[in-house]
Amino acid sequence: MSDPATSIESQARVIEVAGPRHVAIIMDGNGRWAKARGLPRAAGHREGVEALRRVVEACRELGVEHLTVFSFSTENWRRPPSEISALFDLLRLYVARDLARLRQEGVRIRIIGSREGLEPDLLRIIDECVTTTGHNTAFNLNIAFNYGGRAEIVEAVRAAARAVSRGEIAPDAIDESFLSACLWTRDLPDPDLLIRTSGEQRISNFLLWGCAYTEIVFMEERWPDFDRGCMERALDVFRSRQRRFGGVGA
Repeated sequence: MSDPATSIESQARVIEVAGPRHVAIIMDGNGRWAKARGLPRAAGHREGVEALRRVVEACRELGVEHLTVFSFSTENWRRPPSEISALFDLLRLYVARDLARLRQEGVRIRIIGSREGLEPDLLRIIDECVTTTGHNTAFNLNIAFNYGGRAEIVEAVRAAARAVSRGEIAPDAIDESFLSACLWTRDLPDPDLLIRTSGEQRISNFLLWGCAYTEIVFMEERWPDFDRGCMERALDVFRSRQRRFGGVGA
């Protein structure tokens, strides 16, 4: 008969992976990068787009399957209108310059977040990205745009409440799996690794549900300076850790 303690430890063993399969990034530091160079904040955001191009390519080559980037948060509406307009223009530019290539290379684009408050042409761009790349399977680029983690959970709860009111599910039957299926990120695996650049050490309302057991790496580089070497260092840190998921160590 096996030792109960050994059996429990075996069941709760550390899960070791070569991954990560899913990397999420808070692309922070564009404005400070520009300020340090005496440039307008918009210049930092433009360089941030170039960094995104580098990182998408690096992730594909390094075996990452999903990359989710925090592009525009629900809190970013508090910024000056000129900066908001510049950020929206960058999304337009990124899609205009890269969508055809990404589609041809098998990249599937998802844009997760609220559609509320977005201009009609931005909504058309979002729909075009999702529709024209929806069949691709080589790599998954997920852009969190007009996104907030709390707003995502609130919308999931509202969806659950509507299901209860329609008699589709009993209140006591609502569980984590049901709520997960109501999230904007319902088609995505939970992030294995969350990276935040520019030295800030907080998650800023990003993927609150999915990051319950995500490994977090904070890096000093500002986002416009982020490159393949930075990504490789972050992956090395991830692979050096033990993922317990509430269990015990080896």
